[in-house]
Amino acid sequence: MVLFGLIVIGCKSENDTPDPETDTPKPVSWVKPSHFPEPVYDMSKNPLTAEGVELGRFLFYDGILSRTNDIGCGTCHQQSAAFTHHGHDLSHGVDDQLGTRNAPSVQNLAWSTSFFWDGGVHDLDFLPPSPIQNKVEMGETVSNVMVKLRNTPVKGAAFPVNYPKMFKAAFGSEEINTERMMKALSQFMLSMVSATSRYDYYVLGDATAITAQEKEGLVLFKQKCGSCHASELFTDFSFRNNGIAPNKIDDQGRYAITLDEADRLKFKVPSLRNVGLTSPYMHDGRYKALSEVLDHYANDQNSSKTDSIYVSPTLDTLLIPAGQKRGIRLTAQEKLSIIAFLKTLNDQQFITDKRFSDPGVGTVL
Repeated sequence: MVLFGLIVIGCKSENDTPDPETDTPKPVSWVKPSHFPEPVYDMSKNPLTAEGVELGRFLFYDGILSRTNDIGCGTCHQQSAAFTHHGHDLSHGVDDQLGTRNAPSVQNLAWSTSFFWDGGVHDLDFLPPSPIQNKVEMGETVSNVMVKLRNTPVKGAAFPVNYPKMFKAAFGSEEINTERMMKALSQFMLSMVSATSRYDYYVLGDATAITAQEKEGLVLFKQKCGSCHASELFTDFSFRNNGIAPNKIDDQGRYAITLDEADRLKFKVPSLRNVGLTSPYMHDGRYKALSEVLDHYANDQNSSKTDSIYVSPTLDTLLIPAGQKRGIRLTAQEKLSIIAFLKTLNDQQFITDKRFSDPGVGTVL
């Protein structure tokens, strides 16, 4: 059963070598998973092509986007961890500098209405400049990146790439500019759809795809967690204060973007797809295991403490049930069942798909 695919229209056989001097970009038909909602990204403004997606893949993994030429998007968004930085609470950037937030997953971005934990960007095409120009992430400027791309292939590079040739194949001429680079990266990221987990096969009719305990966990999940982690994308894309106490950095979340007091300590509700692969959890990676996350929401992280949920004026009302202690009531068995269900969202096909893998690029001399 094929749940999602990119169909290249008018492709030559695998033995044919594309000639950017004569060939035109080959359109790609982006197919929405049948059980997903309609995407929010306007595909008509940036039609996907085989060459555009491939250019975006090379750019995504190439350290040329950073000041030190060794930090690419794929450094902190690793395929085996559903494009997160597995094992790192806060990611390391140029000169091994430590960032301030946990790297979110890069998946299903065609449905995202905003990006980053604080929602500071609202258009996928404008996403890359943020990490490129962040001093502790890539530490570069977009203008310098343009110069470096135009001067490829780099003599003596470990993996020389001729970007003028690739841009011509994707866009019809060797002109390299910011708009084209952003669109190519968007095309690649739009192709990164995760919709082939065991849960997906279950939803589409295979009753044997998940176990009895996992089905029980699904029912509990919808009751206890589905208000925020809604729909087949497992997020409502809202910003909420989930009772996480401020860390040493004193990250105020969305407030830094809006300067609205009502947004203090609110962070974007992340999708839970592939959540079993993306530890650690929360915006600062403070929890190493799903069990710790559920302990937080149940408000019983530590039996010696009566309240693990941090109380502030913007605390989500869902965590303040009338006449009960703060949090979501969960028994030990219910937690186990929910965790079992959450692991059915792991998408093995997605994290091993060669279309999304590192092509082995790099300009480090």
